Parts: sequence; structure tokens; C-alpha cells
Amino acid sequence: VQLQASGGGLVQAGGSLRLSCAAPRLIFSTFSSYRMGWYRQAPLKQRELLAAISTSSNTDYAGSVKGRFTISRDNSKKKVYLQMNSLKPEDSAVYHCNILHGNNWFEYRAVNSWGQGTQVTVSS
Repeated sequence: VQLQASGGGLVQAGGSLRLSCAAPRLIFSTFSSYRMGWYRQAPLKQRELLAAISTSSNTDYAGSVKGRFTISRDNSKKKVYLQMNSLKPEDSAVYHCNILHGNNWFEYRAVNSWGQGTQVTVSS
């Protein structure tokens, strides 16, 4: 499954960005049936799950971004979004989206191959 993340860039601390993840080759019904998540990976760090959204748009977040990031989806467009507010330099990373399997936060795992992601750089 091809997932295309976009919307990254350079922003000052305290600023905002909105990331998009598109699944152009999935049909609507298939995309709608997937739980989706946003991850990030900073240099020399493990990739971490930041936010998840269920098929019914229930959301869950890592503690590091809760209250600052918001995940949403538009099934009609086959897209998932990550609104990032109050950005900090430590949010700088490559951000990826993926399809999630699992029943709860601790069980979620990404099941699709990783794309290029989109780079987010937050300057202090």
C-alpha cells in the first residue's frame, strides 16, 4: 500500500504545521477500514508512535504530543491529517503515517512498508 506523507517544513518554536497522508491507490472502503497512525523518527532515535485514529475516528496520543497534536481523517479523500501546534525543537524528525494493527495503544504496530515521510524541523 502506498502512503504519501506531506506538509512538513521548517517552522519556529511555538508554530504550527499540518501534515497530510494520502493513500491514492486504495479504494474508499478499504481505506475506511484501516486504523491509521502517525509516527516520527529523529536521528539516532527509535521510531515512535505519536497518534492513532480508529475507523470510527476515535483517537489516542502519545504523552509527548497529547494536547498539542490532533489526528483526523477524511475517508472521502482517503487522507489522514496531523495538526501540530505549539511545536518544539524536540519535535524535529521525519514523520510517517502507516496502517496500524492491534487492539490498544500498547499493541499497535505498523504493518505497511515505510515511505519517505516528511521532514519537520523546528527552530528555537
